[in-house]
Amino acid sequence: MFLRILLFLLVYLLHLSASAQDVHQRYPLIPWPDSLRPLQGSVRLERSAKFIVAHDSISQEAVVVNEYLLANYGFTFQTTVSKRAGDGNIFLTVDPAIPGHTGAYQLTVNNRGVIIKGNSLAGVFYGLQTFLQLLPPSKSAPLDVQAVEIFDSPRFVYRGMHLDVSRHFFPVAFVKRYIDHLVRYKMNYFHWHLTDDQGWRIEIKRYPELQRVSAWRNGTRIGHYSSVPEAYDTIRYGGYYTQDEVKEVVAYAARRHVTVLPEIEMPGHALAVLAAYPNLSCTGGPFTVGRTWGVFQDVFCPKEETFEFLENVLSEVCELFPGTYIHIGGDECPKDRWKVCTHCQSLIKKEGLKDEHELQSYFIRRIERFLNTRNKRMIGWDEILEGGLAPDATVMSWRGYQGGIDAAKMGHDVVMTPTSYCYFDYYQSRNPQEPLAIGGFLPLDKVYRFEPVPDALVGEEVQRILGVQANMWTEYVPDGKQVEHMVLPRMCALSEVAWSSSGKRNYDQFVERLGSHFKLLGFLGTNYSLAVFDVEAAVYPGTTKGIDIHLNSPYKYGSIRYTTNGSRPDGNSKIYSTPINADQSIVITSALFDGSERKGNVLQQLYKVNQATGKTITLTNKPHEEYCRGGGFTLINGVYGALPWNGADWLGFQGQDLEAVVDLGKPTTIIRAGIDVLNDEGSWIHYPKRMEVFLSDDGITFTSFGNVEGDKLDASKRYVIFPVDKVKARYVKFVAENAGIIPDGKPGAGNPSWLFVDELVVE
Repeated sequence: MFLRILLFLLVYLLHLSASAQDVHQRYPLIPWPDSLRPLQGSVRLERSAKFIVAHDSISQEAVVVNEYLLANYGFTFQTTVSKRAGDGNIFLTVDPAIPGHTGAYQLTVNNRGVIIKGNSLAGVFYGLQTFLQLLPPSKSAPLDVQAVEIFDSPRFVYRGMHLDVSRHFFPVAFVKRYIDHLVRYKMNYFHWHLTDDQGWRIEIKRYPELQRVSAWRNGTRIGHYSSVPEAYDTIRYGGYYTQDEVKEVVAYAARRHVTVLPEIEMPGHALAVLAAYPNLSCTGGPFTVGRTWGVFQDVFCPKEETFEFLENVLSEVCELFPGTYIHIGGDECPKDRWKVCTHCQSLIKKEGLKDEHELQSYFIRRIERFLNTRNKRMIGWDEILEGGLAPDATVMSWRGYQGGIDAAKMGHDVVMTPTSYCYFDYYQSRNPQEPLAIGGFLPLDKVYRFEPVPDALVGEEVQRILGVQANMWTEYVPDGKQVEHMVLPRMCALSEVAWSSSGKRNYDQFVERLGSHFKLLGFLGTNYSLAVFDVEAAVYPGTTKGIDIHLNSPYKYGSIRYTTNGSRPDGNSKIYSTPINADQSIVITSALFDGSERKGNVLQQLYKVNQATGKTITLTNKPHEEYCRGGGFTLINGVYGALPWNGADWLGFQGQDLEAVVDLGKPTTIIRAGIDVLNDEGSWIHYPKRMEVFLSDDGITFTSFGNVEGDKLDASKRYVIFPVDKVKARYVKFVAENAGIIPDGKPGAGNPSWLFVDELVVE
């Protein structure tokens, strides 16, 4: 009897699993709704079908959807006003009784037609977006739609995507296309980063020099910011949006229930403005629009003519953008010029301020008071917390969770956008074919597992988290095609973080839907990334010797094939089934296959085995939670961190030292040791102040093996080698002293520097 019950339960669980899989294959919806009940059958929508709207005010929702249908299917549905649904049609109505946040809706598809009810016009619109995802991703008529019943409501009221148009400029047509991507995934805020050191992108009629001078730069940095030597092209680059174009974009977004959030940077990131109006600086210039990336020392000087200029600019901006918020930046403002500026120091004394950080708070508070007179609320990056937060400000927390936690506990609203989960300019794959990026590593699964509400918040503090936003900075993203590659499908993952309740999220099911959803993105001509199909490699200590290399893919519907001779795998290559053991250096080349068809990119990885590889390692200090993947074993796994760095194979320590002891297992002859360190000051990553290697026979008493001071390091090299005569030891201690607080004049000045370390070598 027991065996029968066990067998029954097993069959039942397998049935549930198969049913769930079938549901996600039949309905590849992103974001996943609160409640979805599959129904049998489908409805066929002929070209003669109609949008039947219960009120004329709903007609605009149908107009926007008809624009989509015309562009992608070549026809539209007529729209009529009626209180009654008709067979073979799409009925739209508002029902304020539908529970949930603004935007909740009910969608029913059966053999009689489609009914969409929203608790607001936004709810009707979001129901229509779900309906559009149910359409076949091919030009066809009539349209067959699977029967289903859906109830849905957004988790957060703020669901945003950002686009930097200063570093690289994008035409209005692409900005609209970008908004279309937001709309598909039920995002409702478009953060338009309009100004920065490298270009001013919005027409201000009172200050024509912003268009003539600030909107253009005479050349652009080539290659990565950390590359030595620096190289530039000589192409005049730039552009700006006229006020008519801005109004066009704002109206386009509004019809799609998207609020445009403009960002006008201050008091830092102001070099483009100072090139045209040097009198607004502390020194008087002259200045040129920035050609490279990073942070510049020259910022707005907090004098009356500066505030007059900014208030005049913001007056025009407020007229163009009807939303509640104006974003004023507030990030990465070096205080170098303020510290030696006579006016700034006099102002600090006059206002009874403690230091330059409080001077920045004074600056921000003045701007906030002005915005309040225009019935606007200020929002800024979490640096606006420094020196005291402006009383009604909303914080975008980008430097991790802490800024959001502090602001929420002080009673301020917060949008969570930490770099480790929300910076889509980071690499999404370790594949060398990925386009050049700023650095960092943010794969799809990490975005999906982002939880915006910190555990440190309780009660009413939780309600201060308005939502989430991902940021698309464009130093290394020159055109719209590459923007799409960087944001999709990571935007899909973020949409479920922003919209779907946390209990409904399941990464495996998401990836299953995504595989089908790609058909829709392909139908729409989107340049989405295929990184989800890439093979991922993980290294563990060998069960018997050396290291064990595990290959995996987040996409479970295929086989991994690989070679060890450097050749590209094909449909005849060996299928991966068990970890690959290596006790000497090896190259593994792998890819995901569906039958004989390769699905993703080819991953080729060299594993360089030395005497420390795969052994036991102990760290005195824990690496930072954002850069701790693999823990201490990352330093002896045979994989050398990629350049430009993507974060995947580096351990990061912020303000702390590295102290690592490697146990070789037995006394071993050593002729040299080495440490792999990273220098990328634009990312706040600095060489160690000092490095030293020690040897020991017992793990208690250590003798210095060799040391080097940081100022003796060659910035063009990453490896530091300590050669000696042959000696025997069992334990090797590696010490790298953090560079400390970043000095004035460097990006991130005043913050603790990062120490990034990768492979530790013993030969």
